[in-house]
Amino acid sequence: MSETGMVPLFYHSDIEIAKKTLKACYDGGARLLEFTSRGDFAHNIFEELNQYALAELPEMIMGVGSVTDAAAASLYMQLGTNFIVTPVLREDIAVVCNRRKVLWSAGCGSLTEIAKAEELGGEIIKLFPGSTYGPGFVKAIKGPQPWTSIMPTGGVSTEEDNLRGWFGAGVTCVGMGSQLISKEILAQENYTGLKEKVAATLSLIKKIRE
Repeated sequence: MSETGMVPLFYHSDIEIAKKTLKACYDGGARLLEFTSRGDFAHNIFEELNQYALAELPEMIMGVGSVTDAAAASLYMQLGTNFIVTPVLREDIAVVCNRRKVLWSAGCGSLTEIAKAEELGGEIIKLFPGSTYGPGFVKAIKGPQPWTSIMPTGGVSTEEDNLRGWFGAGVTCVGMGSQLISKEILAQENYTGLKEKVAATLSLIKKIRE
């Protein structure tokens, strides 16, 4: 997360489209991806997608987002997830992930929540929804807590001004969903366009961080 600066995230119920989307992100230079657990039988899609990544995309690190309880976190760990991302702070998820030493990132919206997540062993804090808080919030948090690693999700776009704002405020990485993997790209199955967009965004992040 800290190396590349970006975590692409998406969900699709069609496994073939999911595989091609993952491959396009990989070919564009992404080395980790958050599969959002949003639909019925999402765990079945993730299982096949993760097995595909292990077989065909050797450097890809697969994680799962939108996990809402410990049972779901445990299920996805059984299916080989490398990290868990949650929309809220839940102690039960922290316990099961810590037990297996699997990274978990809690969705937080206040300094109190952030401090609590870190007390529970959270290494990277998901600021959600990022659009509600903005880079100014991150900058304010980093003042008293420079050790805090923050990943805003929601409100992050591929535009240079937007990314400069976030990284200038001190974020560790950004989570990027529909702004990167849009409904149009998925509907048109424009995998070449997605590959180029991922590559351009990663290059821009690298330039900003230098």
